[in-house]
Amino acid sequence: MSDPVAATAVGPMVLAAVEQYEPVRRRLVDDDLALPFLPTGIGAVTRTTRWSPVRRLLIGATERAGPGLWANLTCRKRYIDDKLEQALPDIDAVVILGAGLDTRAYRLARRSPIPVFEVDLPVNVERKRSVVNRALGTAPASVHLVPVDFERDDLAAELARHGHRSEHRTFFVWEGVTQYLSAGGVAATFEFLGSAAPESRLAFTYVRSDFIDGTNRYGAESLYRRFRIRSRLWQFGLAPDRVASFIEPYGWQLAEQAGPDYLIEHFVAPSGRELSASQVEWTAYAEKR
Repeated sequence: MSDPVAATAVGPMVLAAVEQYEPVRRRLVDDDLALPFLPTGIGAVTRTTRWSPVRRLLIGATERAGPGLWANLTCRKRYIDDKLEQALPDIDAVVILGAGLDTRAYRLARRSPIPVFEVDLPVNVERKRSVVNRALGTAPASVHLVPVDFERDDLAAELARHGHRSEHRTFFVWEGVTQYLSAGGVAATFEFLGSAAPESRLAFTYVRSDFIDGTNRYGAESLYRRFRIRSRLWQFGLAPDRVASFIEPYGWQLAEQAGPDYLIEHFVAPSGRELSASQVEWTAYAEKR
């Protein structure tokens, strides 16, 4: 994989796949397609986590690299899945911005014909097409792959070209993407989101701005070194208390945020597992006025 941003699509899906080996009552996210969607070699390694000692070792290693990130990366998927499920009766389409190897569109297609548009870098879209063909045989008719470079391409035009209608009430998912964009790239995407139909919904994740600028590293020193010092892949951040004012000019009203306390209360504690959640990344949920 030549594109370093595209390469980051695998990690969160490994965590989701590993979670499927947990007993149902302890599982933080349900995703039976996560493992089939992984590259063959990574999938083979992931299968070793069916044994509890191996699974504990992997979770422990991940926690040492970024304390609380196991819960964040798995529970954010659960949170967005729950919000989408609640909104389904009131929306006409789903747009997943930066879909990576996410399986949400394909799980949804099993029970709903609602059109889903998966938007990502061209290299990720080509890989996704291959993965879907390998894992499912053929893509569901309701799922549309849309190649877009968020920094350069006209997102509205590309979506329209693939069949998305701007007047449709749309549930937008923007998971694990904003930190990889420049401030201009984030603003350009929000300009597009500003044209969304009233009653549309938006779930997006962001990394805290004080982590991006190094003011507070929240115990995740190795994560900071990897993404801010060595690769410099993470560029953009927000402060939780600035999210509402940031999205308001684009016509969006903040409904809720899922920070670490929310994730622990709603997902981790009910599972009976002893995991922390990180301050580094939050998930915001908003509604279009």
